[in-house]
Amino acid sequence: MAPRSVQIVLFGGFELLDVFGPVELFGLLPEQFAVTFLAPGEAPVRSSQGVTVNADHTYAAAPAPDIILVPGGLATREVITDEAFLAWLRGHGTAARLVTSVCTGSALLAAAGLLEGYRATSNKYAFRWVETFGSTVEWVPHARWVEDRDRWTSSGVAAGMDMTVALIRALYGDDVAAEATGMAELDYRTDSTQDPFAALHGL
Repeated sequence: MAPRSVQIVLFGGFELLDVFGPVELFGLLPEQFAVTFLAPGEAPVRSSQGVTVNADHTYAAAPAPDIILVPGGLATREVITDEAFLAWLRGHGTAARLVTSVCTGSALLAAAGLLEGYRATSNKYAFRWVETFGSTVEWVPHARWVEDRDRWTSSGVAAGMDMTVALIRALYGDDVAAEATGMAELDYRTDSTQDPFAALHGL
């Protein structure tokens, strides 16, 4: 069986761990996942931490999607006003089998119309801002991550790794997930409702 394609949607100012936490886990399972990076253009994309990434494809030339992952970061507050980006994300995400996000990446999904009729969560520090997007999104404040059919969204930054473990378990079972987490020595949460950060931010 061919590995499943995971496309990481990059944009200027993306949050580094939102991307490379999940990528570390996917990358430890090359028989199950093949990771590629998408970018607005040919130039390297700079993260909010200053690390640059050379993407495999531009948005315009991206292959048909299977799984896509949209990170967050402070830059989402600028990217979310880019109508051309949102139009592309709407089309590309609609064609994907699974749409996932980390942190405020869910705000981008909502603004693109990809979370209408779904339950979702996001970074609790920015939750009040995120929940202003989408008309029929059921925003869940007390959640480390939320799985709703073909949409997976996680809380802030490090929560993306917990969501990724849960996704791996859903797709390939406990043994495969244990292989990745064992190699990464990751002590992860299995209860998606265990979220101390919601109360911390008054949610």
